[in-house]
Amino acid sequence: MNFIIMLILCYFAGAIPSGVWIGKIFKGIDVRDYGSKNSGATNCYRVMGAKLGIAVLVVDILKGFLPMLIAFKYVTGPFQTVFLGMVIILAHTYSCFINFKGGKGVATSLGVFLFLAPYVILVLILVFFTVFAMFRYVSLASIISAGALPILVFIMDKSNNIYLFVLSLIIGVFVIYRHKTNIERLYRGTETKFKFK
Repeated sequence: MNFIIMLILCYFAGAIPSGVWIGKIFKGIDVRDYGSKNSGATNCYRVMGAKLGIAVLVVDILKGFLPMLIAFKYVTGPFQTVFLGMVIILAHTYSCFINFKGGKGVATSLGVFLFLAPYVILVLILVFFTVFAMFRYVSLASIISAGALPILVFIMDKSNNIYLFVLSLIIGVFVIYRHKTNIERLYRGTETKFKFK
């Protein structure tokens, strides 16, 4: 029973479309009508400015981390914990609040894995910012970090949690897939570089 309750909690927490709601509340716009048409933190930063873009990023991370923190007290075993993490990420990407559409899952995955494997996330953050500093493409840094996720979990997870590795593999591939249009633009040389405001 606890698992079902936590499953529902995690889905609806993950499904919160922070970019869309923050845009409508503070700017009176649907951020999906502008820029890259995505509701993620990068497009929110470009369209709505630094403060609201960072707010979206923080909320997306927290909606991955906090439900995991709460659910951990009520579920049993690594499988249930890892499964709930996957539900949160998929809920973010296929939100019931915006016709089962959503972001690409980077920030929310960060929040989930910050709880499940914080040591891996510390290394991934270093990877992300190294790539970003070199090329100024958030998408490229996200794609490389997603690809590195299962490799780092395999190397660094001392608990040998097979469920955690499987989740990292699934989410790594999934996040890269969600960036398919970015990959096409990177290949064509038309991807937009990130500019600080």
